Amino acid sequence: MAIAAVAAELQQRMLDHTLQSIFIVFLAAPVVYVVVNEFIRVNARIPNLKGPPGLPLIGNLWDIRTNAAEKYRQWSKQYGDVYQVQLGNIPIVLVNSAAAAKVMFGQNSQALASRPEFYTFHKVLSDTAGTTIGTSPYTESLKRRRKGAASALNRPSVASYVQHLDVETRDFINELLTYGKAGIVPVDPMPMIQRLSLSLALTLNWGIRLGSQREKLFDEITHVEEEISRFRSTTGNLQDYVPLLRLNPINTHSAKAREMRNRRDVYLDGLNKGLDSRMADGTSKPCIQANVINDTEAKLSKDELTSISLTMLSGGLDTITTQVAWFCSMLVNRPDIQEKAVSEIRGSYSQKQPLCDANDDQQCPYIVALVRESLRYYTVLRLALPKASIKDIMYEGARIPKGTVVFLNSWACNMGKLSITPCKPLRSN
Repeated sequence: MAIAAVAAELQQRMLDHTLQSIFIVFLAAPVVYVVVNEFIRVNARIPNLKGPPGLPLIGNLWDIRTNAAEKYRQWSKQYGDVYQVQLGNIPIVLVNSAAAAKVMFGQNSQALASRPEFYTFHKVLSDTAGTTIGTSPYTESLKRRRKGAASALNRPSVASYVQHLDVETRDFINELLTYGKAGIVPVDPMPMIQRLSLSLALTLNWGIRLGSQREKLFDEITHVEEEISRFRSTTGNLQDYVPLLRLNPINTHSAKAREMRNRRDVYLDGLNKGLDSRMADGTSKPCIQANVINDTEAKLSKDELTSISLTMLSGGLDTITTQVAWFCSMLVNRPDIQEKAVSEIRGSYSQKQPLCDANDDQQCPYIVALVRESLRYYTVLRLALPKASIKDIMYEGARIPKGTVVFLNSWACNMGKLSITPCKPLRSN
């Protein structure tokens, strides 16, 4: 009875002071939320694994807002090659050296066979066309897609693509000479690099070329895929790690993701229908998508076929475009390297044959080394596609629990612990 009486008295007082009660609740609720969230965040940390402490609610997100890969590399000097950060409340394990990567991924390949799911990319952007092979969690469907794509990516198949590479790279050089008037007029090479990448992706996957930047499809695909690459970023979408942000009634970030999703669905549907039509009337050319469709053993659904298409399209645009852009930038600023490369090519071949044979691209040691060095220094994906553990992993006394997200810092692996001032990345990773 006494408790009931106290409760009734409190209820009456709240009714008598409604505005005051609302004001107190309004002030107290955020404080309570922060305190509870901080308790959850601290308890989510992986025991016996070092790492920077971070701030309430956001963890280490503030620290990595400009160049995440380089910040992670710097932290590795203090916390070791393998340590943890917290993005929001989520603990992330960072692997920052080639030696540590060999142990972590080499000895735990099965345990790290899956991918994490991120709200913006997986729940908003990809809820109609699905995800690429490289961004999909481990499922039976993923196994089928990998098997279907494997036949198109084995050594004999890749060797058959050399002729396409030769055609597209020759067109790329021709565009540089044409638009730049053989070096007289300054020119932005990015559209030409994008056309090279896109045409190669379309040729290999759907059997059609993109012969010019002036084609309508060029602007649409390059714009949409560039936007999608930002949504695929593991550090650029705050709402992936701070769920409170998803409640924003005017969430422009999610709205833009949905817009890109819808625009991508349109051109993917057009490309697939065009291939179906060519296959039906016997005019299709050999390509990855047609090979997968004709592979009766794969037994892939429409969504799984679309996933393979997305993999081939987005993968090429993301990697080739960025890499060639960096490489061109380096050559522009280092004419001595250009002169040395030309000299070595002429020494390996002859004045009568200024370009090497398309099927013989390993005979000039300097060019091989130059390409490999550019791949090391201008790391395409500074943070490689993240992994998610499907069972517990032990690393130097620390138990990394099932479900943990693991980032491979490719930039740090390629750079080591040198004291450098890296160039600003073309895209944030």
